[in-house]
Amino acid sequence: DAESKVVSKGMVKYASSLPKESIVDVEGLAVAPSQDVEGCTVKRVEIQGTGIFAVSRAAPLPFEISDACRREDDEGAQVGQDTRLDNRYIELRTPANQAIFRVQSAVGQLFRENLLGKDFVEIHSPKLMAGSSEGGASVFSLNYMGKSACLAQSPQLCKQMAICADFEKVFEIGPVFRAEKSYTHRHLCEFVGADFEMTIKEHYFEILDVVDDLFTYMFDGLAKLTKELSAIQQQYPFEPLQYLRPTLRLTFAEGIQMLRDAGHTDADPLGDLTTELERTLGKLVKDKYKTDFYILHRYPLGIRPFYTMPAPDDPNYSNSYDVFIRGEEIISGAQRVHDPELLTKRAIECGLDVATIESYIKSFSYGAPPHGGVGVGLERVAMLYLGLNNIRKASMFPRDPNRLTPP
Repeated sequence: DAESKVVSKGMVKYASSLPKESIVDVEGLAVAPSQDVEGCTVKRVEIQGTGIFAVSRAAPLPFEISDACRREDDEGAQVGQDTRLDNRYIELRTPANQAIFRVQSAVGQLFRENLLGKDFVEIHSPKLMAGSSEGGASVFSLNYMGKSACLAQSPQLCKQMAICADFEKVFEIGPVFRAEKSYTHRHLCEFVGADFEMTIKEHYFEILDVVDDLFTYMFDGLAKLTKELSAIQQQYPFEPLQYLRPTLRLTFAEGIQMLRDAGHTDADPLGDLTTELERTLGKLVKDKYKTDFYILHRYPLGIRPFYTMPAPDDPNYSNSYDVFIRGEEIISGAQRVHDPELLTKRAIECGLDVATIESYIKSFSYGAPPHGGVGVGLERVAMLYLGLNNIRKASMFPRDPNRLTPP
């Protein structure tokens, strides 16, 4: 037949000798097949080959790509998490991974798009700091030209100083470092932080209004990625995210009461929520309000960072908030203290060395407007929107307490 005249036995033998995942150039005639081509992403076109050239021959693979595409609850060979992450540059070739990181890219694009539309200014803050941004011991310390320094835990202090410099609304998307020995499904030592800060005219609910519109805008945009979501569903099935308009808001006290009414008497009205209680509250909220996304605000002051503004009517509480998807926290934020005397007092109470944040405190001494903002982890948003069971699936090259490679 015509095909046998142009495809020699030698060419077939050569093509058969090429290892899987090799990069090749194929010459031939593009034709429409009589039926869909199975096993290919392009199903309505096939190439009647007349030549094949190896651009890059692949070495023997550490695992089969087909095994890396298999659902975790399917029978057959499975590729373990460490093997996947050790060979991430190969594992990322699966259709689900290609889709996950296109979704993650869209999260960042939609975040930026929405805030730019609200006249926010994008800034880029330094990641080398003289002192802790958040308080506590979870910082990566380093020697900076003979001086003690650390990697930034967040752009928090820089965002606030930008507000003091008359930038009324700012945001940043950049790396965040946390030296926490957290061996969990949702913690990383380095992640991409998406933060914004803005002035407040009357009430910190102005920030929650921005959060509400920002995330519904993001969720609406992500829902349009039907091709990517379908590819992810095939390997990692998940329930589409449910969310309300406007977004549900509950006080911390209301959340505690819901937990206690459900029999969780250990829920402390002045303490932090454990991961398990957060999940439980998420289920209770879903059952009662039919939403996977909600805001919990007015947290106890004692569990928030030093720069959090105390509630004006009760010193035990604060003008702060967390935001949840599927029962897991994605955002922590607050109205900030903009009075230098109160800020110094709060820093000492939280055990910080005031000398290391002297320039930060000083920035509020020359006229500082009431302001507040949020910080969200890009990987965590992608993980929870897609219902993934581990944040490492949403981090291209994850850094956790045990992993510093590749590359």
